[in-house]
Amino acid sequence: MKLLSSQVEGYLDSSSWIRKMFETGMVLKKKFGEDAVCDFSLGNPDVPAPAAIADGLKELAECAGEPFAFGYMPNFGYPSLREKLAKTVSQEQGVPVEGSDLIITCGAAGAINALYRSILNPGDQILCPAPYFVEYGFYAQNYGGELVTVPSKPLTFELDFEGIEKAINEKTRVVLINSPNNPTGVVYSKEDLEKLTDTLKKANAGRERPIFLVADEPYRFLAFDGVEVPSILPLYPYSVVVSSFSKNLSLAGERIGYALINPEMPEKQTLLAGLVLANRILGFVNAPAVGQKLLEKALGAQVDKKIYLERRDAMAKVLDDAGYSYTLPKGAFYFFPEAPGGDDVKFCAALQEEKILAVPGTGFGFPGYFRLAFCVGVNVIERSTEGFKKAIAQF
Repeated sequence: MKLLSSQVEGYLDSSSWIRKMFETGMVLKKKFGEDAVCDFSLGNPDVPAPAAIADGLKELAECAGEPFAFGYMPNFGYPSLREKLAKTVSQEQGVPVEGSDLIITCGAAGAINALYRSILNPGDQILCPAPYFVEYGFYAQNYGGELVTVPSKPLTFELDFEGIEKAINEKTRVVLINSPNNPTGVVYSKEDLEKLTDTLKKANAGRERPIFLVADEPYRFLAFDGVEVPSILPLYPYSVVVSSFSKNLSLAGERIGYALINPEMPEKQTLLAGLVLANRILGFVNAPAVGQKLLEKALGAQVDKKIYLERRDAMAKVLDDAGYSYTLPKGAFYFFPEAPGGDDVKFCAALQEEKILAVPGTGFGFPGYFRLAFCVGVNVIERSTEGFKKAIAQF
């Protein structure tokens, strides 16, 4: 008896390398103890949420006995939250945003899925630079779409504009970017985004269905060394920003995010109506009431970025001392070094022997590299020094 669809069976067979490493870590920690394993596999922030979250929870508890305290709301989210969030993203994006330009979603993943359900026809393509967040392919396939990737330039991970232009065709419906990037830490410059949007404007000429530019931005807050994270909204009319508060408020498990439609997009109300409908019929309906009320009270707060900067510099020192090749991340909390010997899966296995968990670049569509998530304590990073040296010595 077959219980699963062929597609989901295939997904299980080729399940996420991130989860595989996470599960391996559980086994190693049980065998050798928590303090013996250096786990850089999962981008699950350990930095405590800002004080505004605890204060907000106390306020919610005091109101919990009121009628409809956590009752149904409009599918696009609480109107008061949309208005407050609009002011926040107006500052971040450098363009005036109204509450009606936003819908509140179950994280950035919920926003992407609602968007794809609204705009994709079977056979449509999503074009994305590689390496890329592993779930992107699944999200496209959920609605009959196909993820098409264009490898970025080795080691620097700059966009390959010639490759992107060649990959665009009549089936291209979305170009999806993630900056600051998971897994590389790269931040696309304004100049690069202008080149990209110029390409899309040319490609849109004569098309009935425009190509959307979608920016996945959960790490926007976390850029280092004074690096600017430019907004795509002033550059391209058919642009959509999706984001979440998993990282900047350390609310990963709360699954709270949003989709922002470019205020200057032609016929934007049609797309917004589609998103609200998709949010409902996909079963999300709306983001949870507690998460929305908590976010409304915590907007403007964020975790201490200095903690991540300290960790980035500590990780860089470990890699430098051991002789690895990498590009220093400009944002997010990941390194994506070259795998010594070229076989990323084999090298990550060697790291496991040293009780270090990393994710092969193969899992991000970019073999020959591996990802390290430095959202762990500096003590863990420093403890990994000898293990990194022993692993690279084998190659």
